[in-house]
Amino acid sequence: MNTKELWNKCLSEIELNISRANFTTWFKNTSIIKEEVGIISVGVPNEFVKDWLYNKFHKLIMKTLIGNEEGVRGVEYIIQKQELRRDQDFKNNDKVITKVPENINKELPLGDLYINKDDNLNPKYNFNSFIVGPFNELAYAVAQAIITNPGQNYNPFFIYGGTGLGKTHMIEAIGNTIKIKHPLKKVYYVSLERFAIDYINSIQNKNPNSFKEKYRKYDVIIMDDVQFISGKDKTQEELFHLFNTLYESNKQIIFSSDKHPNFIPGLEERLQSRFASGMIVQIVEPDYESRIAIIKAKFESTNCIIEPEIVSYLAEALEGNIRELEGSLNTIICQSQLKNRSLTLVEVKTLIKNNIRPKKNVAIKDIVKIVADQYGLSEEVIYEKTRRKEIVRARQVAMYLLREDFNISYPLIGQKLGDRDHTTVIHSHLKIKSDLKTDPSLLQEIEKIRIMFK
Repeated sequence: MNTKELWNKCLSEIELNISRANFTTWFKNTSIIKEEVGIISVGVPNEFVKDWLYNKFHKLIMKTLIGNEEGVRGVEYIIQKQELRRDQDFKNNDKVITKVPENINKELPLGDLYINKDDNLNPKYNFNSFIVGPFNELAYAVAQAIITNPGQNYNPFFIYGGTGLGKTHMIEAIGNTIKIKHPLKKVYYVSLERFAIDYINSIQNKNPNSFKEKYRKYDVIIMDDVQFISGKDKTQEELFHLFNTLYESNKQIIFSSDKHPNFIPGLEERLQSRFASGMIVQIVEPDYESRIAIIKAKFESTNCIIEPEIVSYLAEALEGNIRELEGSLNTIICQSQLKNRSLTLVEVKTLIKNNIRPKKNVAIKDIVKIVADQYGLSEEVIYEKTRRKEIVRARQVAMYLLREDFNISYPLIGQKLGDRDHTTVIHSHLKIKSDLKTDPSLLQEIEKIRIMFK
């Protein structure tokens, strides 16, 4: 067994003995970098992690290593510097770290207010400052494919999700990146409301052709907040004709909405059909690891120092959309700058106490029942020893949600769901996590279930 295999085996055992939050925060980006005469050298990313592992988890690490490798006499922790990257492959689990450009005055972020009059795009939206995680990585992958070949891959692209989840950031970042990579292409961003007003004005001014000419000259049209088209019959008709003209000319069309097109009230079937002809992707609330990345990036961009235990606490406590998360972080950063020092955990808890959503206590059997109902099964069959495909899938989803959303240990999940081995639960969790990256319908199923226990 080489050092990589040894450490991976140890990590699997350690994860079963501590909370998911602690495991993710303190053991990510660690590895065995060498082994000499019974001394294991574990590489860690910084001084904080080094001290925490030694003070809190040293005995557990030693016990686990000794159980998997004969002759282990001791463990040392060595800081191993890792380069920060400005960009990332969407398949990688690393998170993007953002830094403010040196030529920007951080005290007066006027660049955020600048909108390009030619294309309506805000240049602050780009992928250098975009966090990629399980909650949005499918949408990110589609975005990168579109940027490579606009009008050919995933056309139209329809992205939907709740407010404050980064939809506008993503679609404007697509537009800004296309402008850089394809400088001859004309890009235009518009809200549905602005599109409707332009149409009404053209009718009132008895000049409908000017409206048609304005929008049909672009190579990429990005339309935000499409849900507001509900009840606007004439605007829907104009959008339908514009869509057909652009699509037939292989011009890229991108939409965002807070609802799936099938659930926008009063949306014509022909528009629903057009939206569904390309790629529809949902963005959901960020998971724990993604919140960790967002918090770190936010503090990095403002040159504020934050203790790892506070990062872990914030990621646990501040569930919800990205906009709400950033609002809480802005409050902490402002207070830190006013005091000219890092805040303590007690001070942070006091600052954000009103921003924390109360968590519901849900019993395991309640989650199993909700999942069973979603898949049209009886609750009892989830616990049975059967390999029927539809039951296995429902059971895997239940195990995934119990681990992912409620941080219940693998052994306990296995025990409660038919007295199964914890390795079965680990496999189920990883299987659903992997399938979510390529199966939008599974993501929709899981989000429907989540709504039931929120």
